Amino acid sequence: MLRIAQVLNHNAALVNIDDHREAIVRGKGVAFNKRKGDPVSADRVEKIFYLNTATARENLFLLLKDIPIDVVTTTYEIIDMARSRFHVRILDYIYITLSDHILGAYTRMQAGTYKETMVPDLRQHYPHEYAVADVALDIIQRNLKVNFPESEVRSLALHFINASGDVNAATADDDTSDAGRDTTEAVNNIVLDVLNHHNIYRSAKNGNYYDRFMIHLQYLVDRIRHLETDQTQLAPEVEEDYQRMYPQSYAIGVEIFNRIRAELFAGISNNERLYFIIHIQRLLGEKPQKFCKE
Repeated sequence: MLRIAQVLNHNAALVNIDDHREAIVRGKGVAFNKRKGDPVSADRVEKIFYLNTATARENLFLLLKDIPIDVVTTTYEIIDMARSRFHVRILDYIYITLSDHILGAYTRMQAGTYKETMVPDLRQHYPHEYAVADVALDIIQRNLKVNFPESEVRSLALHFINASGDVNAATADDDTSDAGRDTTEAVNNIVLDVLNHHNIYRSAKNGNYYDRFMIHLQYLVDRIRHLETDQTQLAPEVEEDYQRMYPQSYAIGVEIFNRIRAELFAGISNNERLYFIIHIQRLLGEKPQKFCKE
């Protein structure tokens, strides 16, 4: 029996299941006129996404703070598809990065400001991730009633490439272990030292972005400890654009990257540098500088 734990909108709800699990259900009118504790009619449930881990549950409530529910459920559907149909091994932080990307791309498309990605085509090197992205694009377009160019697949694939990892290894080492605790503390100390030096603190205005950055750092620790060091640098053109458009964010993001590389992990992927820059730009709310490409 499914019972309402929280109504998300008329067509989606968080539910409790008899076996003490939680899930998101989606379907036309599935939560209409429902309250906490009410049963859910099974014939109205079109999709169900199980929240099998504490991280999945935490990510849900973090996302719901500023991501529309339709984008959240689309993200969960894509990740569920990737794991069940393609058996990909991805770290849970993809819930954050993928939902951010989908919302941003959708918003730009609706505003008429969408531009095709500059991410290079890496299908030959990552055929599995691109196959996932092909299906993901279909899901997005069907759920959100939007038509993206085929090149959007390259951006979606990038999220699965960067979130791939040894999930068992990442979860087998308890966060309370000495190695895990020491690495986490070292990364956090570097980041907080740089942020404080530049007078960047958590506030009511940037709280959601600050929390997401901290989540990213937790998964960075796993990548530092478990993943290959020889990773291909992706989309250098994007980083060059950020350098021109957001010079302050670029400088701070590079400072964090260089300190982690020098003090903790010489093999940190160059892709992390771009993620730091993006996170800092969101924290600062830095407006883009105008520039002309040659």
